[in-house]
Amino acid sequence: MTGRLEGKKAIVTGGSRGIGAAIAKRLAAEGADVAITYAGNEEASKQTVAAIGAAGRTGYAVQADAGDAAEQATAIGAAIDKLGGLDILVHNAGVFAINRVDQDDGSFDRLFAVNVAGVQAGTAAAAPRIADGGRIIIIGSVNAHHSIGPGLAPYGASKAAVAGLARGWARDLAARGILVNVVQPGPIDTDMNPADGAMAVGFQKMIPLGRYGKPDEIAALAAFLASDESSFITGTTIDIDGGLSS
Repeated sequence: MTGRLEGKKAIVTGGSRGIGAAIAKRLAAEGADVAITYAGNEEASKQTVAAIGAAGRTGYAVQADAGDAAEQATAIGAAIDKLGGLDILVHNAGVFAINRVDQDDGSFDRLFAVNVAGVQAGTAAAAPRIADGGRIIIIGSVNAHHSIGPGLAPYGASKAAVAGLARGWARDLAARGILVNVVQPGPIDTDMNPADGAMAVGFQKMIPLGRYGKPDEIAALAAFLASDESSFITGTTIDIDGGLSS
């Protein structure tokens, strides 16, 4: 790794597994101390913190329900205290649900509580304390602008909402040199959406590259956006989906 984040302090929400864990480990490998939040999988959070330590950096874990705005804000504050500052905030915590307009299973409110209100609460808590020249990165979804199938309207709307927030925050924070961007993955091989799962065959047929993405590929983009190399990129969304939405 390049060490391009040497001495930086980062928070990754939802960092115990999947994409979040990959991002936390990559930021640590690039030189950052990293605090993660997790909803309930304490064992997985310990494994991520151990991996951060193995990279020679300091790691912390703070439990928080990202769908509870007050709890999310408190967790972000606690993570900043543990780190002793903040340079990089990655909003990865999120939930997914299939919810047709005529078959509401009650998940609509939870989608927006975690995917939108949790991001808002976390950013509001972090903004006064993040260093000038810092980075805010939101893990969104290509479903924000490309509905892959039926039942994804609420999920896609929640991801479109955070893309809108990011565009506005980029202007709000530009005077302090803080960059705000959204990474929008397509199907990624995680335990929640495995490449050999029931939906995978159908999804892979829609992806020009013919495969699911890997968490490490998302982490590589997040690390770039967290670095000085992204110094003229803000208020944008970047699809990383193997050509799915092209």
